[in-house]
Amino acid sequence: MKAFRLDELEAERAANEGAYLQFLREQNMSVGLYALDAGEQDPQKPHNQDEVYFVVSGRAAITVGLETTQVARGSVIYVPAGVAHKFHHITEDLRVLVVFSPPES
Repeated sequence: MKAFRLDELEAERAANEGAYLQFLREQNMSVGLYALDAGEQDPQKPHNQDEVYFVVSGRAAITVGLETTQVARGSVIYVPAGVAHKFHHITEDLRVLVVFSPPES
């Protein structure tokens, strides 16, 4: 078993001074913690993998392709591989679990 605590992952991510911390990588998937603070810009570009976002905390909008929706704690968003997407209008610090399948390269 591999078990993780969000507070420890957030501390490790912050200590590494990056917006993204990959904390699990297996043959068919990888999982990370993505953080954007209120007012920050999301620099993402489309990925080569399908991904699922689970919003742990915060509030923002996300645009995937031509669709936009509001997200907050508990929101789950699927983004197909190759589709442009960005979080924006981040009004509360955003913390998101990201699952890539296959694993992010």
